[in-house]
Amino acid sequence: MPEHDGLMRIFWPLDLSKFVSPGIIVGWRNSGLDIFIVSILEDVDTQTVRDSLKAGALIRNASYPVTRIFELCGKSSMQVLGVFNSPNAEIENLQIHAFTKPKLKLPQVYCARASTIQIIMFERPLPNRMQYISLDPISLALGDQADMQNKAATLVDADDERERMKNWRKSKELVEKLKLHTVVKHPASSKERALLNIVNQINCSWELNGVLAEAFLVVLEWRVKPDYAALKDISATAQQVDIRLQQFCYWPMQYVMLRKRKYDWESVTTSHPDYIRFYNSLWLVANDVIIGIALGSYIIENSAWVTENISRILSLYSIAALQNTISWLMDWPAGLKLNNELAAFLGDLFLWVIDYWSSCFGALKPVLPKIIWIVGFSSFAGASLPISLFSDFISVLTFHIYCFYMASARIYNWQYSILLSLFQLFRGKKHNVLRKRIDSCDYDLDQLLLGTILFTLLFFLLPTVLVFYITFASFRMAIITLKATLDALLACLNHFPLFALMLRVKDSKRLPGGICFELQDTESMFHNISKEIKLTDSSPSVPLKFRGMFQQYFQLGHRIRKHYLSLRVLLCLVTGRFVPSIHRRNLYSLQYTMLPARRAGILEMWTVLTKSEPQKKSHNGHDGKLNGRRMNGHGKRT
Repeated sequence: MPEHDGLMRIFWPLDLSKFVSPGIIVGWRNSGLDIFIVSILEDVDTQTVRDSLKAGALIRNASYPVTRIFELCGKSSMQVLGVFNSPNAEIENLQIHAFTKPKLKLPQVYCARASTIQIIMFERPLPNRMQYISLDPISLALGDQADMQNKAATLVDADDERERMKNWRKSKELVEKLKLHTVVKHPASSKERALLNIVNQINCSWELNGVLAEAFLVVLEWRVKPDYAALKDISATAQQVDIRLQQFCYWPMQYVMLRKRKYDWESVTTSHPDYIRFYNSLWLVANDVIIGIALGSYIIENSAWVTENISRILSLYSIAALQNTISWLMDWPAGLKLNNELAAFLGDLFLWVIDYWSSCFGALKPVLPKIIWIVGFSSFAGASLPISLFSDFISVLTFHIYCFYMASARIYNWQYSILLSLFQLFRGKKHNVLRKRIDSCDYDLDQLLLGTILFTLLFFLLPTVLVFYITFASFRMAIITLKATLDALLACLNHFPLFALMLRVKDSKRLPGGICFELQDTESMFHNISKEIKLTDSSPSVPLKFRGMFQQYFQLGHRIRKHYLSLRVLLCLVTGRFVPSIHRRNLYSLQYTMLPARRAGILEMWTVLTKSEPQKKSHNGHDGKLNGRRMNGHGKRT
């Protein structure tokens, strides 16, 4: 009686379950009880196939060196795994014997050494359609951008980064202590370690099946056709021009890199993300130009109306509305009794600056039509360029509001700090600057009397300063919100995953997000029924989720929310400290994820473009013209 070793896993392609002719099963043996089936060679002798595989006779007519696929799959060659629909065949203990019937969902497989057999059905991805499966979700951003974003976050948010690293170290220490008492992770078994090779074997199985078919049965000829793909930190226009120039410099490199695909097996999936990134960039730029042409035509044809309305809106909201608001604050706003002298002093000061700014804006009005004309013609380079110009235009024309906010915030912060110090004086305390703590202190009577007078004076002046500060802070937050909206629109025009969404709808297998295993009912699988049965994939490829496509947008939203909607920002607003805008390096990092971290120089790009391409020849010296019949029912691929 044969000795049983345990569970045997068999990875079986769905398309091989439809045939009933006798044949030889060919594939890989990842371990004694872990096999992967590549193809079934019909009407051939077992020993002949075994000798041909050892000599490499079956793969001599391959378009490219088959060692490339063997290297990906972690094996040096294929081997005979068993027989198929051969009732009188003699097989070894480790070989399998498989039967299929038209009314059975799964093949019936027998092996003398296996006590239990687990059949994992899978649908082979088509390499000529750039389908493949992956353990990890496909990345739509270049890999080197993660390091750049981490560096940017370290430079800009140093305090947050130090706090995060401190919490991370504490968590790591806690995990290390838990490891002393519990088993957190078991070592990977041999079956788990073989999963990566199995994924590559699934990706390569279609082309290897084609190679074996062409070597044995002569049918049609087919040819593989590859598919083709620090002024900026302060100016949105400079940032947009930088992005476009980097794209124009990187596209030839991407195109050359994608053309190299036709000199390698289609089963090699390393270039598929580059293909998606390349065509996504082309689509975005094409849409940007189309929208820009429509927008520019409208601006040029209606330049007089656009100029008049922009001049009216800017005069209304940046000058007239501000003057009316300040005049209202100088005279009991909302019934509040303010200090008339201080309110008049601050109001006159701000109104004088606004009058001077209004005269400067009046000098700009004669050239405003020419500026609008230039913006209209810039739209022919894409809608993103006039949007970035408009963002910079707003920054320049609202500079006086920024100055008002800075001045009022500074005055309010000084007054708040003095009141806080005087309050400590009443409690008999003082702030120790060196030790950063509150210490007890004895004050004289004259010090307490002077402190009381100053505290009373500043306390009654505080509401007047506060209303001016709240007003200008509100104007400042409104401008930041408007610019953030424009930046979000630029991010959509430059980075929206349009091509990836199209692939997700058209062919989700070209955007893998992982794999999953579905347990099938064994009894129902082998139950004979009269009606037609539809085979199901027991290990389907999971498509990339929509959240994964927009992961960069979620990160950007989290970054903006963390910067502006946090307790630190609220504390800065309450105490009058300056609330800085989010750094453009963090804000625009999303738009650079499609570009390499290091831009290629002219010499490097010229070297890549002028490098001679190798002649595409088959492994036997012919120009890829393979005559043979395709087996297993596969026809010509177009």
